[in-house]
Amino acid sequence: MRIIPAQPGDLPKLLGFREEAAAWLSQLGSDQWSRPYPADRLLATIEAGTVFMVLDGQVTAATITLTPEAEEGLWTEDELSEPSMFVNKLTVARTHAGRNLGGRLLDWAGDRAHRASAKWLRLDAWTTNERLQDYYLLQGFVYVRTVLEGDAVNGGPRVSGWLAQRAAQPAEHGFSDQTPAPPRLGL
Repeated sequence: MRIIPAQPGDLPKLLGFREEAAAWLSQLGSDQWSRPYPADRLLATIEAGTVFMVLDGQVTAATITLTPEAEEGLWTEDELSEPSMFVNKLTVARTHAGRNLGGRLLDWAGDRAHRASAKWLRLDAWTTNERLQDYYLLQGFVYVRTVLEGDAVNGGPRVSGWLAQRAAQPAEHGFSDQTPAPPRLGL
């Protein structure tokens, strides 16, 4: 499997990917991702070079957004003074579930963050999805706090404010990494 940067033409595929994940989460009783994500916001992150896709042959098996930009209102000024990369929208296709693609993508993200000189790989997870939170803890993340104040990027109240982090470090993820080298973070 190889990991590549998403391109603007991948937007419909990635929006569909998110809808598939939302339907699966709904079957599990979660309201996570029940509000559509604005296509223009997703396109902007693709154009910024922060959205990546895992391909199994020609099939998109997973996607992740990895950015040096923190969502406003989640992290303190002291935390933001530490060089960090932030994981968003990690999604694995149901056809590829159970293969540790999510764990491998988190390892890839931690490795990429390390190569960008980040100290931390950070994320915010859905505040009511305890299974997801437990998953991240099993992946080596440490819970920081839950933030409920503020608005979600796709409208309405904040719903993704369970914060966790783990050290950015080199990792063997097993993907053929076909992404450009990450830009170094300002220190």
